Amino acid sequence: MAPLFPEKSNLSEPIGEAWLTGGDCKVASGPFTGKTLRQAWGEMPSEWRGERLAAVVDFPLLVKFIFPTDKLSIQVHPDDAYASTHEKAAGGRGKTEMWHVVSAHSGAQVLVGLKPGVDREKFREALEQQTLENLFQAVPVQAGETLFVPAGTPHTIGSGMVICEVQEYSDLTYRVYDYGRVEANGKPRELHIEKALEVMEFGGRARGKVTPLPLPAPGATRSLLVACNFFATERWECFERAEITVDSARFELVVILEGSGSLSWPDSAVRYHRGECWLVPASEGRIDIQPEARTSLIRTYVPDVAALRTELLRKGISAAALAPVIFD
Repeated sequence: MAPLFPEKSNLSEPIGEAWLTGGDCKVASGPFTGKTLRQAWGEMPSEWRGERLAAVVDFPLLVKFIFPTDKLSIQVHPDDAYASTHEKAAGGRGKTEMWHVVSAHSGAQVLVGLKPGVDREKFREALEQQTLENLFQAVPVQAGETLFVPAGTPHTIGSGMVICEVQEYSDLTYRVYDYGRVEANGKPRELHIEKALEVMEFGGRARGKVTPLPLPAPGATRSLLVACNFFATERWECFERAEITVDSARFELVVILEGSGSLSWPDSAVRYHRGECWLVPASEGRIDIQPEARTSLIRTYVPDVAALRTELLRKGISAAALAPVIFD
C-alpha cells in the first residue's frame, strides 16, 4: 500500500482495497471524531450536507484506493433501475464508477467493455472455453489517466497499478469469472452469471478512457475528469496557495494523492497528508490549499449535472468539449 500508506508496507496479508468513505470508516478529526461515517452522516446538520443532500438517507459517495497484485475477477454492476427491483436487500442502488490511475507499472492494463459483435451467445461460449478475456477491449493505462465505467459495463482491473476509485455508494458486484481461484476454505468464490447477463451491455459501445477537461484555477492546474449524475470528479495540482469554492448545495470530498500542507477556511486550519480524505461541509463557502510540497488531489462531489453543464457553457467552454467528460 506504499507510498500512499507507508506504515502499511509490512502487513502479514496483502490488502486489495482501502475504503476512505465506507460506512464503517472512523472519522479522524472534527466534531464527529471517533464515530463511523454512517453515524456521522446521520447526525450531520443539513448545512454540512448541503441543500440538495439534506434529506439523503445514506452517504452517497464511496471513494477507495485499489491495490491489485493480480487480475481482479471479471465482473459487472447493475444500474439503479435493476437494483431497486432485484436487490432491495442489498440497498437497491446500482454502481457506476470511475477509475483514476495513481500509479502504474509498464504494461499495466484494464479490460473495459466488450468488442463489437459480442453477444450473449458468444459470451457464454467464451465463458465455457475460459477464453473470456479475448472478447474484451484491452486498455493500457498510465499514471494520471482516468476511465469511466458506467453500470452495465463488464470489466476487470489488471495488476501493477494503484487506482483511486470514485463511485456511487454501492457494493453490488456480479462476478462472472474468477480465473479458477479459491478462497481460504478451498472453495471458489460465488459467481453471478445469470444476473450479470441480465444487466450487461452488449454492442461494443466505446467505454474507458476519458480526456480531462482543463478548468481555470489560480495557483493550481485543475481538470474535470468525469461528471455524471452520481459524482463529479476533478484533479488538482497545487504549486502554491489555491482556493476551492464550495457550493452550498453539497459537501465535497478532497483526497490527497501526493504532498502535504494545510487546508484552511475562515475560522480554522488543519494539516493534510498523502492518503487522507477530507469532508468539506457545504457551509464553508471555500477552502484554501496551502502546499508545503507539490500537492496532487482529487476533488469530488455529487453534482447537479444540468447546472454544471450550464455553468461551464456560460464560461465559454463548448458543448463539444463537454461531451467527452459529462455523462447524463
